[in-house]
Amino acid sequence: MSDFPVDEQDLYKKRLQLTLEASGLDLWENNLSTGEVVFGLTKIFADLGYDKEEEADEIGDIFALMHPDDVASVEQAIDEHIKGRTERYYSEFRILAKDGQWVWYANYGKLIDDAVFGDRFIGVSFSLADKKRHEEELLALNTRLTEQNAQLERMNLELHALATRDSLTGVYNRRHLMEIGERECQRSRRFEHPLTLLLIDIDFFKQVNDTWGHVTGDLVIRAVADCCAQQVREAIDTVGRIGGEEFAIVLLETSLEAGLTIAERIRQCIADMTVATYDGEGEASVTLSIGVAQLAPTCRSFHDLMVLADRALYRAKHEGRNRIQGHDVSTSVS
Repeated sequence: MSDFPVDEQDLYKKRLQLTLEASGLDLWENNLSTGEVVFGLTKIFADLGYDKEEEADEIGDIFALMHPDDVASVEQAIDEHIKGRTERYYSEFRILAKDGQWVWYANYGKLIDDAVFGDRFIGVSFSLADKKRHEEELLALNTRLTEQNAQLERMNLELHALATRDSLTGVYNRRHLMEIGERECQRSRRFEHPLTLLLIDIDFFKQVNDTWGHVTGDLVIRAVADCCAQQVREAIDTVGRIGGEEFAIVLLETSLEAGLTIAERIRQCIADMTVATYDGEGEASVTLSIGVAQLAPTCRSFHDLMVLADRALYRAKHEGRNRIQGHDVSTSVS
């Protein structure tokens, strides 16, 4: 027996219905034993474009309109609540509107044990369309932001490459090589580790340009740069182009003797190589002169080490080119 007189019950129901409607909620009750939709969902079905006679009479009718990807999660939420694992039932799902669109809704409810009517599953449904739209807009915004950040990172890397790399060969440019060389010189002096520098010059390079043209000359320069890069340790040693046909290689943790061995491999690589001319009508070949110097106690900077290597390079050229000369580590810079 209700605590309210009949007229007060009607007034209470009307007030409740008005409150639910104003809140955008649709009250429902399902009979889990029979699968019957006792009442409710009238507003939702109307919003979805269905006529009165098309409203759901059975719980199965609702599942039939539910998105296939959402059925399992809704059934699991119901089962969890029935078994007492959750205090309240809550689920989110998509329902097929009459015009073919999928519309997001949510259910919030509770199983009530009624001595007269048995298990009564009651609750409210409400639209999630605005919430999901905002989530999608936020996701799209975050996706665009992520893409823009990735693009910015790529641009920064490209700018860094433009600032540090030689545009013709792809090896480091003179400025960046000098920065690395100075830093590694200071580190090697601090920890008393060996550091060796190779200065490389293409012999009689002007003849290549005069004979085959500057485009073929560029091909030769690229070939020399590639050979240098292949003969040293990636991400450890540093190859740079410091002039038109001049290269330098900073060899970390490397003695003069080891540096001479690497220099010989580079010299032999180029001596054995020919470069097809730009017009395809001939082959150009060149040799290298290489000066090798190890960081000496008298070196106060990377510039001092370059002076030692340059002296060794001068001797290699003076003695006939296509050869290697090492600088005596006991000799001072001055």
